[in-house]
Amino acid sequence: MKTLKLGTRGSALALKQAEMTEAALAVHFPDLKVERVIIKTTGDRRTDVALNEVAKAEGIWDKGVFIKELEVALENKEIDVAVHSLKDLPTVLENQFQLRSVLERGAMADVWIGKIPWSEVRKGSRVGTSSVRRARQLQFLKPGVKIVDLRGNVPTRVEKAAMDADYDGIILAEAGLARLGYATEGMFEINRHPVFVECLAERNFYPAAGQGTVGLEIRRGDDEVGKIVDALNDTATWSQITAEREFLRLLGAGCSTPIGVWCTITGEHLEMGARVFPEKPGSPRKSKASGVVPLEVAQQLFENLK
Repeated sequence: MKTLKLGTRGSALALKQAEMTEAALAVHFPDLKVERVIIKTTGDRRTDVALNEVAKAEGIWDKGVFIKELEVALENKEIDVAVHSLKDLPTVLENQFQLRSVLERGAMADVWIGKIPWSEVRKGSRVGTSSVRRARQLQFLKPGVKIVDLRGNVPTRVEKAAMDADYDGIILAEAGLARLGYATEGMFEINRHPVFVECLAERNFYPAAGQGTVGLEIRRGDDEVGKIVDALNDTATWSQITAEREFLRLLGAGCSTPIGVWCTITGEHLEMGARVFPEKPGSPRKSKASGVVPLEVAQQLFENLK
């Protein structure tokens, strides 16, 4: 292959994840020429409505709003690999596409960034998020909080947490913050505005399936590209995300469904927990499971829901 074309969104985090992919490729294939192709997606373009309303506004029901244009470019052979934040990728892909490999997983947890400490978030506190999973867990763990829609890339959201009076704080993924060089514990200042930064324990505030993972999607049947990205695959991460995504599939859930999942791996042994929230506000169903075969652990987690 003369040139491998990587497709990515243009946000700071997406570009960092493309850079991580390029660095991994350089280790395994030092002579391979890699071209980065930046693609603007529907989710990037439609910042005028809440994220969970973008699909409805655009008439998109079969694709994640942050991946549609990347998949179009894949199908049209404008790119060879689409680099995704895995939690944005739909649970079931169309037949012509394949999630082929994943980079080593970063942190799974969510992080609180606020003008007040997490312990002081209570009824009436205004918390920014565009995630229905985070919103439902906030309402479950901190009854009476007010959810305020939050859009924009990571630097924009961090600035809003520090400087926008509409928010007492926000919640973001630890991995994304770390990849962009932000502190994920303690206190720091944004334009001289101090903020409290606290990691939320995964078994208390459940992450999204696939959170912290960079996924590489290719055209199914493209063996030449497949062999290249196979070299980048992290087997421990693959076991985790296989179980997490299978659990979503069994539920008939997607990347915007209010479900939290944590998953740890020791050797080949997986341990998982889940919270599944109803469509309307209410208490979640919960489950735990463990084992060594990812698909079987996911099935057990599904059957143990109560």
